[in-house]
Amino acid sequence: MKYMWEGRFKEKTEEDVINFTSSLAVDKKLALYDIEGSIGHTKMLIKCRIISRKDGDKVIAGLNKIKTDIEKGEFKFKSSDEDIHTAIERRLIEITGKAGERLHTARSRNDQIVLDERLYLKDVLRQILSLISNLQKKMVEKAEANFYSIMPAYTHMQQSQPVLLPHYLLSYVEMLERDKSRIKEAYKRLDILPAGVCACCGTSLPIDREYLAKILGFSGVSRNSLDTVASRDFLIESAFDCVLIMLNLSRFSEDIILWSTYEFGFVELPEKFCTGSSIMPQKKNPDVLELIRGKSASVIGMLTGLMALMKGLPLSYNRDMQEDKRLAFSIFEDTLYSLDILAKMTGGIRFRKDVMKEKISQFTLATDIAEYLVKKGVSFRESHRICGAIVRYCLEKNKKFSELSINEWKFFCTAISKDIKDILSFESSVKVKKSYGGTSPEIVRKELNRWKKILK
Repeated sequence: MKYMWEGRFKEKTEEDVINFTSSLAVDKKLALYDIEGSIGHTKMLIKCRIISRKDGDKVIAGLNKIKTDIEKGEFKFKSSDEDIHTAIERRLIEITGKAGERLHTARSRNDQIVLDERLYLKDVLRQILSLISNLQKKMVEKAEANFYSIMPAYTHMQQSQPVLLPHYLLSYVEMLERDKSRIKEAYKRLDILPAGVCACCGTSLPIDREYLAKILGFSGVSRNSLDTVASRDFLIESAFDCVLIMLNLSRFSEDIILWSTYEFGFVELPEKFCTGSSIMPQKKNPDVLELIRGKSASVIGMLTGLMALMKGLPLSYNRDMQEDKRLAFSIFEDTLYSLDILAKMTGGIRFRKDVMKEKISQFTLATDIAEYLVKKGVSFRESHRICGAIVRYCLEKNKKFSELSINEWKFFCTAISKDIKDILSFESSVKVKKSYGGTSPEIVRKELNRWKKILK
């Protein structure tokens, strides 16, 4: 028998139909997870005395041989292999004969694929957590090495106020930590055994799903057979979390791309993570960062595809779901690859602290002046108006704040005295931002030390 289901059909299936419905090219990635699940399933069948120990041992030995062949790249796929499940079962029967035909007892490809996906995704999410922590460590190391560096913060892509570079870097560490928390929450919902519900309604055979969950490392067992085979929310949730990760990586990449330009000159990128131009010899292009930015767009599209795939499907299993892997695998792989290469690149970035400070406009101290006036008893709204007038005056006279005489200051507000000079430096600006979560060296140092302990 060429296909496991062909006993029902009188006519030979069209070859085009076989090619069109095959998912093998995509779900080959699940081969080792499929074998892991099949070995666990076999052990459960033996334990429940649904198959004999002798047949079970043959099946497990055959599956281990197939695993070795796949790992060595020696496994031979055939055109009749519809998917990874049938490829492995077909080869198992070739190795073990009748014993291999017992493997599919008390299961369906419907619950088998969900098991494979969950085993795969548990592995992927653990890798993502590790890679996020590694990227966070690189950012913390850069924050430590550039602790006293001051740069302009931006709102609306305009310079706003002076800020410590480590405060900027730790902002992304915070974002990534939230990404980790979402991944951990998704993992809890993912960590539920689907195997044993069969096609959609369970089985009359005396299986032990709790035992299977234990040996496969799941913390719980699914409670409704229809929901188990019909749902892909675990994939969509994890994919969504990865899209959020990619959005954060894209924003960091965009900052570094801008900062590496001649116009900014804030950073020097490591050459081994850049490429050149085919026509302009001087170019040093941030292609890695641009591709992360580009891949963030791709994963958004694939997530949308995943959600659209599931939105109108009736219960329970439908073949449409075969397309979930094509979309989900790309999202997870792009996330893994992007996290890994960005961490490596971040370790080699050199921040040009002298340029950063040189390019801060004195006008970024305007809010400090407004708060100075508030401390003198002026209302904030009036302080804001006064500072706006001072900025306009400086622009018209082509002067900096530090170049104004005390008489010029007093022209705008008599509450201003000589101590105004004490706040007209970028160092004093960051030093006094001591509100919780602010950019003062004192606050940032505490945060930096906290992250060093967390990520140890």
